[in-house]
Amino acid sequence: QVHLVESGGGLVQAGGSLRLSCAVSGSIIFSITPMNWYRQAPGKQRELVASINSGRTTKYAASVKGRFTISRDAVDSTLYLQMNNLKPEDTAVYYCNTQGTYWGQGTQVAVSS
Repeated sequence: QVHLVESGGGLVQAGGSLRLSCAVSGSIIFSITPMNWYRQAPGKQRELVASINSGRTTKYAASVKGRFTISRDAVDSTLYLQMNNLKPEDTAVYYCNTQGTYWGQGTQVAVSS
C-alpha cells in the first residue's frame, strides 16, 4: 500500500507562484519510483501535467513547459511541483500519482486574473 498526501495549493494572482508537495509513504522505494502530477479542472478530464522517471528525467505537458518544475527529495520522500508564472487556466485540483494506481486526495489551485 502507498499513501500520497498533497499540500501547498491556494489562491494566487496571475503571474504568481506556488509550490505543491506530495508526501509519500508506504511500500515504495520512493527514490527510484516514477511519479506524476495530474490536474483536473471543473468540467474537464484529468490531465497529466508532469512526470519524473526512476532517474531524474522529467516530462511536461506543453501547456506548462517552461513554467512548472517537478522534483523529488528522496530524504524526505516528498514530490514537488514548482509552479511559476501561473495563469487562470492553471486553476484545477492537482493530484500526485504513482504506478497508475495510487492517488492522493488532491490540492486545489485557483489563479485569479
